[in-house]
Amino acid sequence: MTLTFSLPYRTTYGQRLVVCGSLPALGHWNLTQALPLAYDEATTRWSASLEVPADATAVIYKYVLLFEGGGVVWEWGDNRTLAVPASPASLTVRDFWRAPAQPENELFTAAFTKALFRRPPHHPGIGTASPAPAKKGAAKGKKAVPAPASVRFQLEAPRVDPHHQVCVLGSDPALGNWDNTHPLILSDATYPAWQAELALQSPDQELRYKYGFWDPRRHAVVQLETGDDRVLPAGSAQPGTLTVLADEGFRYAAQPWRGAGVAMPVFSLRSEKGLGVGEFSDLKLLIDWAEKTGLNLVQILPINDTTATHTWVDSYPYAAISVFALHPQYLHLEGIAELKDKAARAELASLREELNAKDFVDYEAVMNAKWKFLKLLYQQEKKKFLADPEFHAFKAEQANWLVPYAAFSALRERFGTADFNQWPREFHAPTGLAQLTAEHGPDFDEFGLHFFTQFHLDKQLRAAVDYGRRRGVVLKGDLPIGIYRHSVDAWTQPELYHLDQQAGAPPDDFSTSGQNWRFPTYNWARMAQDNYKWWRERLGHLARYFDALRIDHILGFFRIWEMPENSVEGLLGHFSPALPLHRDEIVRRLGWFDYGRLCEPYIRWHLLERTFGNDAQAVFDEFMTADQYGAIQLKPQVSSQRLIETYVDEQLAASPERTEFLLRVRPGLYHFVNEVLFLPAGNDFYHPRITLNKTASFAELADDESRRRLYDDIYVDFFFRRHEEFWREQGLIKLPAVRYATDMLICGEDLGMVPASVPGVMHQLGILGLNIQRMPSNPATEFGHPNDAPYLSVVTTGSHDMSTLRGWWEEDRVRTQRYYETTLGHWRQLAPYYCEPWVVREVLSQHLYSPAMWAIFPLQDFLGMDTSLRRANPHDEQINVPSNPQHFWKYRLHLTLEELNDAVGFNEPVRALVEASGRGPAY
Repeated sequence: MTLTFSLPYRTTYGQRLVVCGSLPALGHWNLTQALPLAYDEATTRWSASLEVPADATAVIYKYVLLFEGGGVVWEWGDNRTLAVPASPASLTVRDFWRAPAQPENELFTAAFTKALFRRPPHHPGIGTASPAPAKKGAAKGKKAVPAPASVRFQLEAPRVDPHHQVCVLGSDPALGNWDNTHPLILSDATYPAWQAELALQSPDQELRYKYGFWDPRRHAVVQLETGDDRVLPAGSAQPGTLTVLADEGFRYAAQPWRGAGVAMPVFSLRSEKGLGVGEFSDLKLLIDWAEKTGLNLVQILPINDTTATHTWVDSYPYAAISVFALHPQYLHLEGIAELKDKAARAELASLREELNAKDFVDYEAVMNAKWKFLKLLYQQEKKKFLADPEFHAFKAEQANWLVPYAAFSALRERFGTADFNQWPREFHAPTGLAQLTAEHGPDFDEFGLHFFTQFHLDKQLRAAVDYGRRRGVVLKGDLPIGIYRHSVDAWTQPELYHLDQQAGAPPDDFSTSGQNWRFPTYNWARMAQDNYKWWRERLGHLARYFDALRIDHILGFFRIWEMPENSVEGLLGHFSPALPLHRDEIVRRLGWFDYGRLCEPYIRWHLLERTFGNDAQAVFDEFMTADQYGAIQLKPQVSSQRLIETYVDEQLAASPERTEFLLRVRPGLYHFVNEVLFLPAGNDFYHPRITLNKTASFAELADDESRRRLYDDIYVDFFFRRHEEFWREQGLIKLPAVRYATDMLICGEDLGMVPASVPGVMHQLGILGLNIQRMPSNPATEFGHPNDAPYLSVVTTGSHDMSTLRGWWEEDRVRTQRYYETTLGHWRQLAPYYCEPWVVREVLSQHLYSPAMWAIFPLQDFLGMDTSLRRANPHDEQINVPSNPQHFWKYRLHLTLEELNDAVGFNEPVRALVEASGRGPAY
């Protein structure tokens, strides 16, 4: 069989097209052996032919654009698959180039194909076109009817209402001569691809056609695509040939699709059946509410297991002990089985009443209850569980992470710590885990409990995911940028991380001293050796549960804020990777270099008095020393923030009466450690310290010229110009492996100190950005406007790291007044003292009308529109306070989800608001 490739493409000088694919003639995916295409100026099409081997059932291929200088651009999307028919003598494929970085490409992600536009379980068939009229006068002895000229209509169209089907109308009698009551209906068997074949009755004539949407309930074409007719030139379809019209996408009359969603951590959900905390089964109730209010997406925070200390510290959802395992707090106990012991059932009911009466998540009490009854259920159900083929299939499929996790969790309990460096030496490395956790081993129950827990967590979460998909609601997860230092991941693959470094964030509106997450940073060079296998496996596992994903601190793929392990705060960090300054460059640009003055803490007596007041002398005597010239230094035993932290902790334990003094002076001691202008990077290279212009060391430089050179010539260039191309390259090296590991819709949290190259890279890879009105990306703007957001983005009123809209409204009256006038348009009007329901509605409405693909709001902000439903004190609604490293994550919704679903007087107006903005419908 002869196969001909053909596609239109306007190249520029030095460009050419090839086809690379699975056949020998296509190079067997070796680009240097790909099939070159030839250009026809008359038709503006590139084409080439080859002979398909007789045993080939499919041809897999892709078009590639080559540049004279060596550049390569593969077309966007999955590999094309062409089923080879048995009968025609030749096959012609009329393709179109699939351009990368097109907004509509993101409609092919799982959020749309598996949830929003998920096809119903039906089999519509592929041929309801009017039959061609039979020719008259056929007599015996006449020669046989020639082989038909067949055409396969093929359209990639994910954006189709689940109740509609794609159809085609056209000028050929086989297509009904434009009769819209008898179109050819395409099959969705390979959705999002639609296709159908027919034999043209007038192949010698030009074929004009268009695609439309067919509603089988109304038996009518409800929408025809816009633009000119599509054209197959006369004679293009030859007898005995199958011509595949692999057309460009449907041309919609409607604007680009836009949706709306709600954000709420699972632990914050409240239901009548929960045990003091939100559970995976509660997601179904939130999905019900989303469906009732016209919302298309539910966004949650990370849900991985964080059990390290069995204390409140474990409430922090971004410090997981495994990037694969789910947190046991989300398990609905009755979803496993009913407790057979009557006393245990009564105790569970009593605890449920007690824990659900609290207005917050009492993490330690909740987890103590969960573990107690999980152990009872494990023993009760053990025999049935171990005989369950579904469990054994789960264990076999997930063994790579599940077995190490079960071993780690059991050893954590056995030795009383998650710090594996404190375990007996034979367990410092994860060897012999299969034997250790074997079902017939003497200590199996220690490990079996965790197999049991993870199996049921997976089962309950997947049930909630499927529930949402069947209702057209997307579940959006959250991927933390870091890993916990004492985790399964660090235990099993330490080579992938820099365990002597710490990740965090530079100073921002959340925290003026920066953030230190205490996570190790990634060894990207090692990860690149296997093409980021760890990341691909991690994303693949998340795709088991989510169709959309938020990547926390996506800037970390370009550069991460890295601090030495002796830092407590974030100011002594630097971006990694980076291009530090050599001493000679500093001398050339600053005019001088003095290590002691630039790189050691700048401490003077008048600064001690300013910082510590009456405590200055006591602080000096205990923590500092002075040389013969009067220069003050910190004593060696407290010369770093971590040493200060350790010293203060020891003193607090030994001398509780000194608590007030020590806690009062500790922040000032940290401050003086930060009083440097450059950070040594090794080999006589240096990083300028972030926000060095705010230090006393900078203010007291000898002259204005030194300050100007240091800030304008060195600092501004270093942080805002020097690294732009370097960091762009870093993002393009690391992010594609993450972006294309799955078919999830990827959204990046790109807040903070954002390099100028980041938005371009994210757009190139089809990653949605985040736009928060009170934290605009443009530093010259006080408040962003949702109308300025690009299509590939999410607009929102806030995040879990911020106060809610109502809380923010009360924080700064002067700023609120400016916002009320300049952004909401109430010029020369006094802003309400409190954020009244009508104000909340106005702000949400402004976001809903944004051109951004998604408008997603915290549930607290939705409730702010209703006086009777919203919480009395908005300051009780903030989920996290980033500036407080000791913050406990305990926020819980004050309403049950059952009450929320029953609040018709609230839900209907929310739905009307969403519908009025045009968000939700397919078209």
